[in-house]
Amino acid sequence: MEKEKIISVKNLSKKFGNFTAVDGISFEVSKGEIFGFLGANGAGKTTAMKMLIGISKPTAGEAQVAGFDVKKNAEMVKKNIGYMSQRFSMYDDLTIKENITFFGGIYGLGRKEIKEKTIQLIQELHLEEVADQLVGSLPLGWKQKLAFSVALLHEPKIVFLDEPTGGVDPITRRQFWEMIYHEANKGTTIFVTTHYMDEAEYCDRVSIMVEGKIEALDSPKNLKEKYKVDSMNEVFLKLARNIE
Repeated sequence: MEKEKIISVKNLSKKFGNFTAVDGISFEVSKGEIFGFLGANGAGKTTAMKMLIGISKPTAGEAQVAGFDVKKNAEMVKKNIGYMSQRFSMYDDLTIKENITFFGGIYGLGRKEIKEKTIQLIQELHLEEVADQLVGSLPLGWKQKLAFSVALLHEPKIVFLDEPTGGVDPITRRQFWEMIYHEANKGTTIFVTTHYMDEAEYCDRVSIMVEGKIEALDSPKNLKEKYKVDSMNEVFLKLARNIE
């Protein structure tokens, strides 16, 4: 039985003047899938993600996310997704509780629901003793875990994670991926960009972007077999060298 498609992209492009950042990419993502969106810095993956989350208009092509057209229904796309940015995810000068309350309001949750979700989230993350501390005082790994949980407050169908484990230690990275698996098992679709090629192994399928185009798309196992290598890092290096 074919799984429900929750992201559908056809010939999506983005140009900035004469520069083509994303060049006619096409792919689909199924409900509950962990989909890795890989590429070196400058490959176009962040630009592509911005189009999918409704904050950047495509130059050409089309995309449907959670059943909504990213060009015509950008606001509905935003309401049905969670998003965790690498550069900004929490307000350092607000407490943990205040951040949860603030983002709950942005996501349109009622006061009662925000209160219940705040208690639940703090208990799940074992943050009871530091709930009234400023987020800025937390270690980066804890900030990332909190940001991921807050991106899921409104129970979105899809959560987009832009380099979510950048700069954190290996143990925290592993714990973060356990949270991702737990959420995917509940049926949430995870769309994740990363430049850690070992993390690609944790995804159901990965796409690899090189110079604005998707050069490979399959399960990590199939890609390693196709390119006759033992790791995703070697797959990536082979693709990058072929383009040069």
